[in-house]
Amino acid sequence: MRHGTIPGAHGRVRPLSLLGDAPLREQCREVTDFGPDLAVLVEDLFATMYAAQGVGLAANQIGVGLRVFVFDCPDDDDVRHLGHVVNPRLVETDGLVLRGPEGCLSLPGLEAGTERFDHAVVEGFTVTGEPVTVHGTGFFARCLQHECDHLEGRVYADHLAGWRKRRLARQIKRAPWRRASGPA
Repeated sequence: MRHGTIPGAHGRVRPLSLLGDAPLREQCREVTDFGPDLAVLVEDLFATMYAAQGVGLAANQIGVGLRVFVFDCPDDDDVRHLGHVVNPRLVETDGLVLRGPEGCLSLPGLEAGTERFDHAVVEGFTVTGEPVTVHGTGFFARCLQHECDHLEGRVYADHLAGWRKRRLARQIKRAPWRRASGPA
């Protein structure tokens, strides 16, 4: 990203992978090339996330199997967190486990009460290869855990059980975007 520019301003909006598309269920590969192609990917992730009105987006959600995600997400105190992480590792989750509404750009229009820790720490790198540590609380902690899940081939539906899981499965079957190949 160029210094002083708005993230995504130079990116292009890419099609979103939806539940049932193979990239969402594959574990993403480590980034080894921190060159211009990675910078383009991060810009495209921001552009796509903003176009879809999301607060986070992982690379496999646009069909790219690399360990990268972007975010522009508030925490519970309405503090804005804006950035990206390359090769993220979720190194800490603690605090209270809270059930809260969680949605996903790859399951558009749906959400379910999903349990997540209210504190999370992610370590990784910037697009230029500089180490970065991101601390999140509340809703932002939920976002960090959600995006790290994507890079492991998981979606929030995988955390559900019982009636919540059954209800979401019924909603997915009725969703107009549902892929013929994919249950939750």
